[in-house]
Amino acid sequence: MPVALDDRDRGLLAGEAGDGAALAIRLVLRAAETLGAERLIPITRAHVDSCLDHGQASIDFVRRLVDGGARVSVPTTLNVGAVDLLHPELWRGDENTAARGRKVMEAYRALGCRPTFTCAPYQLSDARPMLGEQVAWAESNAIAFCNSALGARTERYGDFIDVACAITGRVPDAGLHRTDGRRAVLVLRLAADVPTALRDADVLYPVLGIVLGRRAGSRVAALDGLPPGLGEDRLKAICAAAASSGSVAMFHVVGSTPEAPTLGDALQGGEAEVAEIGVAELRAARDALSETGAAPGSAIGAVSLGTPHASLAELRAIADTLGDDRPARGVELLVSTGRDVLAEAEKGGIATRLRDSGAELLVDTCSYLGPILRPSPSPVMTNSAKWAYYAPGNIGARVLFGSLRECVRSAVTGRLWRDEGLWGES
Repeated sequence: MPVALDDRDRGLLAGEAGDGAALAIRLVLRAAETLGAERLIPITRAHVDSCLDHGQASIDFVRRLVDGGARVSVPTTLNVGAVDLLHPELWRGDENTAARGRKVMEAYRALGCRPTFTCAPYQLSDARPMLGEQVAWAESNAIAFCNSALGARTERYGDFIDVACAITGRVPDAGLHRTDGRRAVLVLRLAADVPTALRDADVLYPVLGIVLGRRAGSRVAALDGLPPGLGEDRLKAICAAAASSGSVAMFHVVGSTPEAPTLGDALQGGEAEVAEIGVAELRAARDALSETGAAPGSAIGAVSLGTPHASLAELRAIADTLGDDRPARGVELLVSTGRDVLAEAEKGGIATRLRDSGAELLVDTCSYLGPILRPSPSPVMTNSAKWAYYAPGNIGARVLFGSLRECVRSAVTGRLWRDEGLWGES
């Protein structure tokens, strides 16, 4: 059936708001047809990933929108770009590539987007959607967080369709925008053999996200058996990992996420497949995030923290864990965060503490996207499952995964350190 249009939609299609907006509404309509939506619905805000340069098509597309007079019609934040605009000295690659990346980032500002350049827009108090709010968000971890942790509603919008939704202020009425599309069809329970200490440890959650992504694929799942009231940084870790190993755009955590105060709420009265996640599967997922053969005591070259971008609480935790220590000679400690969060950290003295401890602070981009880390023959250690998942393919890094404490202690000693007892292996 054809998609129902209102007078405003028809005006955009007819070019009344310019060629750029006409292109945008055509893209949204094509998406609606593909998703089987009968109508378009309004949104209140957007988060756009298209500002990351992927080649000539990226700049050609945004130039067509700008030249066509397009402007975003709802408040719109921007995802990471190719370079750190505030600290350009951290770029270690070809200058022509950096210049093109900057052009793409600036072009989206010309559309009226807010230059947040963060993969964690939910950390901005004035950009967070409310429960039930209809939005158009891109960036895989942000999509999962928006739907799961905030209870706002977005589909998985990728490059170009994200900004088209922002310009038109419309999205297809389909998928996760609808209540029935948000019902859990898979229940994953933590098995009894998962140690209590591990359930209470931050390092569990990125690993659990990897397992969730593999098990759920693109299905909506409910996680049961976790401590109630999980904090946002733990939910963020699950989101980032699950959207990397799978196509997870939404999940529930019983007792923690807003649409799952009980398992029955997550299931909306329906039936679901039920399965367990045991400690052996978690250990295997953890091990798969590190290169094989790396023994405790082996040399590391760098530590990369803050993927997705570190929250203020995470920056404080890194500074506290470092204390009076510094990275060993030749070991780089790079911490990524959003420019708005960095501004808060500057005011509170956290940024100064980190810099005085020898950490480098990166904003506007991520270190697995391009040549930012100093070249080293030794592995990079991280506490991010997303970073560990993508960095080998994107930048050719050798990767070791561990907890924040393991990462910091390894950075300080220059050698891989493991807390084996955390996983019930000692």
